[in-house]
Amino acid sequence: KLTARVCSESFFLSQHVKAFINETWLERYGYPIHQDNLLFLWSITVSIFGIGGLVGSSGSRYLTVKYGKKKCLLCNNLLMITAASVMGCSKMARSFEMILIGRFLCGVSAGLCVPLHHQYVGEISPKKLRGFANSTASFFWSLGKAAGQIAGQRELLGSQSLWPVLMASCGIPALVQLLTLPFFPESPPYLFMHKGDQEGCKKAIRQLWGEGHHQAEIDDIMKEKATMKNTKILSVLELMKEPAFRWQLYMIIVLSATVQLSGISAIYFYTFEVLQAAGFDERMISYMTLSVGLSELLAAVSSIIERLGRKTLVRGGYCIMGSLLAAITVTLSLQDWYFWMPYCSLCLIILFVVVFGIGPAGATISIRVEIFQMSCRPPAFVIGAVLNWLGIFVIGTTFPFIVERLKQFCFLIFMGILFTSGVIVHLFLPETKGKSIVEITEEFNKLNFKKKRVPATPNHG
Repeated sequence: KLTARVCSESFFLSQHVKAFINETWLERYGYPIHQDNLLFLWSITVSIFGIGGLVGSSGSRYLTVKYGKKKCLLCNNLLMITAASVMGCSKMARSFEMILIGRFLCGVSAGLCVPLHHQYVGEISPKKLRGFANSTASFFWSLGKAAGQIAGQRELLGSQSLWPVLMASCGIPALVQLLTLPFFPESPPYLFMHKGDQEGCKKAIRQLWGEGHHQAEIDDIMKEKATMKNTKILSVLELMKEPAFRWQLYMIIVLSATVQLSGISAIYFYTFEVLQAAGFDERMISYMTLSVGLSELLAAVSSIIERLGRKTLVRGGYCIMGSLLAAITVTLSLQDWYFWMPYCSLCLIILFVVVFGIGPAGATISIRVEIFQMSCRPPAFVIGAVLNWLGIFVIGTTFPFIVERLKQFCFLIFMGILFTSGVIVHLFLPETKGKSIVEITEEFNKLNFKKKRVPATPNHG
C-alpha cells in the first residue's frame, strides 16, 4: 500500500514532469509542444495509473486462486521495482514515454497488491486481532500519502534535478517486502482449504501466532472448510448470480463506492484553495498541506476498531463526515466575509480527514475480508477493486468540471451519498466484530433467504 502512494503526492512533481515533456518535445521536433497537447499528455500520465490498476485488479482472482497470496505478492514486488526503474531512468533516456509505461506498470502492481494485501493480512490474523490487522492497510495508505508529500518538498526530492529519484522511490517499499516476505508463511486458510495441508496450516499458525493454544481458530477454519465441502472458488459472474451471497455483494458495492464518493478527494483539492484564501504564500502552503496528510496518518494509527466494532465506525463515520461537509460548505461560502473563516475551514478539513482515517478507512477494509467465505473472497475483491479503480477514474475525470460548475457546493453531493450509505449500513450490515465467518454468513442468510428455507450450503461443485 505504501508503494502505491509514495511518489504520487508531491506538489511540485507535476510542474517538473510537464517541463520535462516540453523540453523533450522541443529537442525532438525543434518547437515547443502546444499547450493543449501538453495538457493531454499530462492527463494521460495521471489517468494511466488508474487504467493499470483496473487491469491489475481484474487479474487478481485468477492469480490468487492459482498461486496463493504470498507468491503473488512476491512477484508483484518485482513488477513494482521494474516500474520504478523505468520511471527513474526516463530523464536520463530523454523519454517521457517511459514515465507513461512506468505509471501503467505501477498501476497494474497497485491493482494487484490491494486485494492481495487485504486477503493475506486478514487470513493470517487471529480473530481477536483481525480488525486491527485489516485496518493497517489504511495506515500504510496514509503513510504513503504523507511520505510522498514530505519527500516531494523542494528541499528533498521535489527539486528539478531529483524528481526522477522521487518517481523511482516507489520501488523502495517493494524491495523491502521482497526481502522480508519470504520469511512469512502462506495463509493458513489457503493451505488447509485449497492445498489440503492440515499440518502445514498448523505449522503456519504456530509460526505466526506463537506456540500457544490456537485450537479455536483451527476449529473455525475447519468449520468454514466443512461449509465449502462441495464448493469451488467462484468466478466473478458466478458470485454475482449466487443468491446466498447477494447481500454481501450489495454491501461491498456500497462500501467501495462510498469510499471513493465520500469527498476525501475533494477535501485534498480544496485544502490548497483554503490556505491560499487565508493569505499564505505557495511555499508555506506546501508545508501546511502536510498537516492534512499527517492528520490522516495519525488517525489511522488508532486501534479503536476492536473496541467499537466495524459497523459503529462506518455508520458513525459516515454521519459525522456528512455533517462536517455541510459545515465546510458554509465556511467556504463565507470565507471572503470574515478573515478568520479560512482557518475554520482548515480545522474542519483536518477533522474530516481524522474521522475518515479513524472510521470508514480502516473498518471498510476489515468488513470486506470478514463478510465473504474463502470461496467468494477472490472474486469479491475483484469486484471491490474494480469499483475502487473506476471510482478513482470517474472522480479524476469529472471532479474538475463539477468544481467549476458548483464550486464549494459540490460537497453537498458527497454529503447526500454519505448520509444515504449510513442509513443502508445501519439497516442491513451486521456487526462482524469477534464473529467467525460461519456466524457472519448466518447473519446474512436472514437477508439473503427472507421467507425461504436457508440451505445448508450453496453448491457449486
